[in-house]
Amino acid sequence: MKIQFYLFALGVAATLFVAENGVANPVAANKFCVSTRNFALNFEVGDDGRLYQRAVGTADGNEKLLRTHESYPQAGDGYVWEPALQVVHADGNTSTALFFESVTRTNDDAGRELTQIKLHDPAYPLEVTLNFRADRERDVVEEWTGIIHHESGAVTLERMASTALLLPPKNVYLTHFFGDWAKEMLTPITEQITPGTKVLDSKMGVRADQFQNPSFVLSLDGPPVENSGRVLAGSLEWSGSFQCAFDDNGENIHALCGVNPFASAYHLNPGETFTTPKMIWVWSANGLGEMSRKLHRWARDFGMRDGHKTRAVLLNNWEATGFEFDFSRIVGLYDPAKALGVELFLLDDGWFGNKYPRVNDHAGLGDWQPNRSRLPDGLAPLATEAVKRGLRFGIWMEPEMVNPKSELFEQHPDWVIRQPKRALELQRNQLVLDLTRPKVQAFEWQSIQNILGVPDISYAKWDCNRYLTQPGSSYLAPDRQSHLWIDYVNALYALMDKTAQAFPDTELMLCSGGGGRVDYGALKYFHEFWPSDNTDPTQRVPMQWDYSYFFPPMAIASHVTHWGNRPMHFACSVAMSARFGMDLDLNKLSAQDKAICAGAISAYKRIRDVTQLGDLYRLENPHEGFRGALDFVSPDRARTVVFVFQLKDGPQSPVHPQGLDPAKNYTIHELNPAPGRAAIPQEGKTFTGEVLMRDGIVPSCAHAVEASVIELGS
Repeated sequence: MKIQFYLFALGVAATLFVAENGVANPVAANKFCVSTRNFALNFEVGDDGRLYQRAVGTADGNEKLLRTHESYPQAGDGYVWEPALQVVHADGNTSTALFFESVTRTNDDAGRELTQIKLHDPAYPLEVTLNFRADRERDVVEEWTGIIHHESGAVTLERMASTALLLPPKNVYLTHFFGDWAKEMLTPITEQITPGTKVLDSKMGVRADQFQNPSFVLSLDGPPVENSGRVLAGSLEWSGSFQCAFDDNGENIHALCGVNPFASAYHLNPGETFTTPKMIWVWSANGLGEMSRKLHRWARDFGMRDGHKTRAVLLNNWEATGFEFDFSRIVGLYDPAKALGVELFLLDDGWFGNKYPRVNDHAGLGDWQPNRSRLPDGLAPLATEAVKRGLRFGIWMEPEMVNPKSELFEQHPDWVIRQPKRALELQRNQLVLDLTRPKVQAFEWQSIQNILGVPDISYAKWDCNRYLTQPGSSYLAPDRQSHLWIDYVNALYALMDKTAQAFPDTELMLCSGGGGRVDYGALKYFHEFWPSDNTDPTQRVPMQWDYSYFFPPMAIASHVTHWGNRPMHFACSVAMSARFGMDLDLNKLSAQDKAICAGAISAYKRIRDVTQLGDLYRLENPHEGFRGALDFVSPDRARTVVFVFQLKDGPQSPVHPQGLDPAKNYTIHELNPAPGRAAIPQEGKTFTGEVLMRDGIVPSCAHAVEASVIELGS
């Protein structure tokens, strides 16, 4: 049964449907909301028939509605600020006016409520549906827009935002993150939004997150802090060119996020639906920590694959061999790996290409056949030898790319993205294959099937080592070149989805020359992502801290390497706080370093159910002091793991864990202590959670590049 309300505004009839099990019935026929336990988006239909929104975080008052309050503003009919929608109609008219038509609510099997608000243009057969899916318990709302029309010819979408969220007019702060290759997420910037338009964007099409990440934090009570204040995280599910614009017109602030409209005009045929990427909003009235924990719980359920399964210990061969290896060299790495406790071996770049062997990064991409000189019997014997030793086997691939020096490019030079009449512009000696072309889609899918179909391959690293600089397609028509930016990403997602569906037991790592593709648009098909090629643990501590605002640590691949020449114990401790992996020549490690690695792997296996499936509490910000500290708490609060990373010399002061049960008793034990260092003062002692949170724990580290990993068990 549904309750029906009827609205008549400017002669336009509108119907409001609210399911009996909806979150909340509207207080009046022209008001309704999308809400979770602690968060609400309040909408109102004005006397003019348009849909308006009350600012997030403000009371649902009765102040006069202005056009600047419009929930999804359109260009060309009186609205002079940054629009969410800009359309050129089939007859050339550049104005759009959207009026409220109806709202419906339904619930899915996971208990999330979907609210769909339908708007239409009374002068044209154009419909826009605003979609909101609310996860009540986690205070998460996913938002996206659907656009369809039935005009006489194609309409052109020049702007098509996923969201146009209305924010209070004052005291809103934006925290965003900048960083080039090897510096991803290392530069957090917090600034007050002031009149004008602040834009975070990417125009690179592929590997679009290299400089800016499409995730940010809005805070309504001054600069954000960890444990207090109202904050709203935003994260766009899109791996292509994006734009997040914060338009402050002096009266209100709109957060307009979605596909970057730059060079992306999209011609929509009659009857076709354009669906924007989803925008994820996460609310907390208690600061950044609670915000992250809610988002991590959502991500483990809906934002990534197998979010409730712990991750294996991985060894990558790249630092050990680079391109210089053969069958015997790789198999020779297996026994040392197994002896240390490694569970998964990943063969990186260099295993393919025959006419143009992949002996460096100048050749071979696109020719996905095992190199006969190195691997005369293919990949299967390598995988078999790994499995014989109790190791799983994984493989590196870069299906979207091609080297000009390859058989594929010789045969199909028209398959690449390039501009005619221009000299080829290479990055890392390679080009991007044009995924808008059906034959390229078929080729890449066949290549993936051939690689992952090899028996005993159960893991793959999907890389992407360049972005677009000459965005031209010989497949798309001249008047459809602007579709490339959008159709490429949608074709990529279709390919990723087919891979995840066809190989449900194969774990996938999302890599893009480092952190160039870290977003929930792609992560939903993957188990983890590679955050940066920079594996210096002193850099990874703040980097992984920043990523953890939006992504659960189990999704963050963290490898022990020699980058920075840091002490092995420190490097291992940092990797243990995320998804532990190694990229070392184990045959060249000293006996002491082998012992440290073995101890770290053993400790990681002991605690990974807590660090990967529990709640994260960030304790001491590494950007601000001499150390970084965090802890993870199991869902039943019976176990906790505390990490302390000393970045500079400093006092041996207590670290105060959070999230413990005040009434429970916890026994303290340092895991894998550094050789020669004195035990922590509270080793083996038992305290209540209340005492530990109040008085803290004195770690064993006080000097730069020392670390302490402490388990609290009840």
